[in-house]
This record gives sequence, C-alpha cells and structure tokens, in this order.
Amino acid sequence: MKKLMMAAVGGTVLGLVATTQLAGPLIAQESEANASVYKQLDLFGDIFERIRAGYVEDVDEKDLIEAAINGMLTSLDPHSSYLSADDAAAMRVQTRGEFGGLGIEVTQEEGYVKVVSPIDGTPADAAGVLAGDYITAVDGESVLGLTLDDAVELMRGPVGSEIIITIVREGEIEPLEVSIVRDTIKLTAVRHRTEGNAVVLRVTTFNDQTFPNLEAGLKEQAEAAGGIDNVDGIVLDLRNNPGGLLNQAIFVSDAFLDAGEIVSTRGRDPEDGERFNAQPGDLAEGKPIVVLINGGSASASEIVAGALQDHRRAIVVGTKSFGKGSVQTVLPLQGDGAMRITTARYYTPSGRSIQALGISPDIIVEQPRPVPVDPDAEEEDDRAIRSEADLRGSLDNDSLSEDEIDQIEADRARAEAAAQLREDDYQLAYAIDILKGLNALGPATE
Repeated sequence: MKKLMMAAVGGTVLGLVATTQLAGPLIAQESEANASVYKQLDLFGDIFERIRAGYVEDVDEKDLIEAAINGMLTSLDPHSSYLSADDAAAMRVQTRGEFGGLGIEVTQEEGYVKVVSPIDGTPADAAGVLAGDYITAVDGESVLGLTLDDAVELMRGPVGSEIIITIVREGEIEPLEVSIVRDTIKLTAVRHRTEGNAVVLRVTTFNDQTFPNLEAGLKEQAEAAGGIDNVDGIVLDLRNNPGGLLNQAIFVSDAFLDAGEIVSTRGRDPEDGERFNAQPGDLAEGKPIVVLINGGSASASEIVAGALQDHRRAIVVGTKSFGKGSVQTVLPLQGDGAMRITTARYYTPSGRSIQALGISPDIIVEQPRPVPVDPDAEEEDDRAIRSEADLRGSLDNDSLSEDEIDQIEADRARAEAAAQLREDDYQLAYAIDILKGLNALGPATE
C-alpha cells in the first residue's frame, strides 16, 4: 500500500518539476509572438503613413482605415465583413422586412458575385435572375477583384433607377445582360395558399415576421378547409430562401416538432456551444409535411430542412441546398458601425455539419427549365385530341344524374388544375402528390 502511495506522490512531484522546467520556454515563446504582432502593427502604421504622404491623389484617412478593417475581416471567410454606420442601419431595416434594392441575396465565389437566390416578387425575380448566376459586371463595370460589400454598393441606387447587370449562367454560351429597375423591397416572409387539399407555406426569408406569418397563415388555411383534419398535409417551400435570423429558423422548426434537438452550434471554444431543443406542440397536429429545397436554400433554411429531416418529421424534396453551415454574429462598434464575424458552425440533430455540403433531399426532383412554346404546335395538338363526344351523332350518356355529372366535372377540373401546376411548378406538384399518397395510406400504426 505504501509503495502505491509513494508512486502516486512521486508522479505528482515529477509533474510539478516538468511544469517548472517548461515554464521558461513557454513564456519566451509567448513574448516572441507578442513582439511579432506589435512589429506587424508597426508595419501597418508605416504603410498607412506612406500612403497618406506619397499616394498620387489625396486619400480619405477614414476610408483607408475602414478598407483595412474590412480587408482583415473578409480575408477570414465570405460572410465576415465590416459594416459602416449606414450599412449597419440598412441591415437592421432589412431584418424588419423592408429595404431598397434589387431583391437578391449574394455571396462571393472565386472573385465573382454569386447569386444565392432571388427573392420572390422582387425586381430581380421579375427580371429572371436565377440562383447560381454569376454577376460579372454592373453597368459595364467589372466586379472582379472587388470585395463583396463594394460589389453590393455598385448595385445600390435610388428607387426607380435602372441598372444593367451582366450575368454568366450555366448552360448559356454568352453572358446575359439583364436590366432591372431598383425598387423598395417589401418582404412578405410567408405566403400561404391551398393547392388541392394541401396547404402550401412559401417561406421567402427568415426575419422578425417569419414565425408569426407562418402560424397565422397555417391557421387561416386550415379554417378555410373546415379544420386541419380536412387537409392532406403541408408543403413547406424553402426554395430560394437565403436564410436570415437563427431564432426564426428555430421557431419554425419547433412549430412542427414536439421534442428533441433542433440545432446545435459549436464555436472555437467548446464551452461556447449552444443546443436548442423543441418544445411540446405541433401546429400541423401530426399531418405529413414535405419540405421543398434547392440550390438557393441557405443557412436558416437548411437548419429547418435538416431538423425536420433528421427527426423524420418531413420528407425533403428538390435539389441539394446551398451549404452555408456557419453562424454570423453582428457586434456593434464605436461610431454606430458593426462587424459581422463568423463565430460558430451549426449542426443538425444527428450531428452533421452541412458546411459546403448542403442538405441532400430524400427525393431528388429537378425543376425543368421553361421551354419556349410554339403556338402553331399547340394548334396542331388541339386538332389531334379527339374523344367520343366530339363525333357527330354520338350517343348521350343517360345513366348519370345531374349530381353525378357535376361531381365528374369537378373531379376533371381538379385533375386539370393539377396538370397545369405540374407544368408551372413541377417540384411543388410532386410534393403535393407525395402528400396525397401519404394521406391515402392514413396514419402509421404501431
């Protein structure tokens, strides 16, 4: 017993000796690192003074310092940046749901501005800008080599003014020039409607209005259907949704989950990690859900899709999402400016990070690109379609009552509406077909 005690004490003493012997070199290394930092700061000051004294034109010292700060932040990743007082104020307005501009969410990739997604009902959306487009020039001025903030600044301007952006698009040989008239962007966070017996909740952004809009929209559609029991299910359409506020993504996920983790965040320090869990209550009362995503679904959209997918609460349909799995924190600075800095990565309930990978749908469904219609071909098709009722002298069907005929006509109208939806929005039609099938099967039994 005494030998064991001695061995333990000896180990402790040896540890203390080793720590004492290493303390000197460690302190020296830290001191050397600090000296290197101060040396680099002296270099920065020297360059700053030389620019002020020797540059070919007078320079604004404030602009120089802001450019240096922004360069430091943008060198970290595409989502970290400096916000001047004006930019910080504009961002606060945007999160409330109204701002001026074109209506596109952008990021930077290989020096070019890449469209994450156009926002529904905005000038950019109406002009035909698509997720994945690369903006190479603004009014003939190349954006190559500009910071993302500088490129965005080029696209800003008075409401009602015209801008021409040059776009490189996959599948197009020549660059496209798109004319857009700037407008005040009023974001409707959630649009709602009923298609057949399915409630469609189109979530365009995650701002302060998102969860209240979603809750009210679902309630309104359920009441119009005579109760949630008369609804086949819900399509949560997150296509081309660039994301937004983390707390709103958590609220939307929680709306359809009774329990379990929604998302977790992990920063550089493990102690700074956070975990967000669902509270009891499901707005859909267990009705099946299909989530629609595409390459324009990013950030908060991916949190919602990943949470509902991992809990098997929803079937995710569409194409792979954008893959922005990082969390940005906006920190106020002196002078009313702010800095946006990446502080954590987020993880879905199963522990997967989707950074640069995206959410993979359970069912991959591509959205066909629109094909120009030939009016002459339509006329030929109409002439080719004939039925028994079109033949001269055909017999009437006298076996059906008026009510039965009306029911047949109503069923035919629904079928035609579904066929038209398949032409207009194939992915949404596919999602609604899934809900019909799940509803026909009825609730799962254990």
